[in-house]
Amino acid sequence: MTVTIKFRTDPYPDNKALNALWAEAWNVPASRDFAPILSKSLAHIGAFAGERLVGFVNVAWDGGIHAFILDTCVSPEFRRRGIASSLVEIATKAARERGAEWLHVDFEPHLAGFYRSLGFGPTGAGLIRLRE
Repeated sequence: MTVTIKFRTDPYPDNKALNALWAEAWNVPASRDFAPILSKSLAHIGAFAGERLVGFVNVAWDGGIHAFILDTCVSPEFRRRGIASSLVEIATKAARERGAEWLHVDFEPHLAGFYRSLGFGPTGAGLIRLRE
């Protein structure tokens, strides 16, 4: 049976739905409050199988021309169906429409091909871990 995936811009999923997705996608069982994060986002996109949140991406921003793709994730049972690509493509369009001029993304090396296929070029960047 084929499950239809619907994408929603700014769905403001509740913490229960996002924490369930995080636990599946990132294997992180710790619960967190996403409301303060989403309230400051330029956009966020959810992928839904019925009412179940199965994918998510957040677009953070600096309040000006720079936006940032964060937390792209898809439930393991829904991977390899183009959901992550669609999430990032919809997020890119939303960022453009909402005034961003640059869209940044940081990713682990094994995801380079994925993000390059969506138009992201290589950049130099730095990172400091602030907490252990």
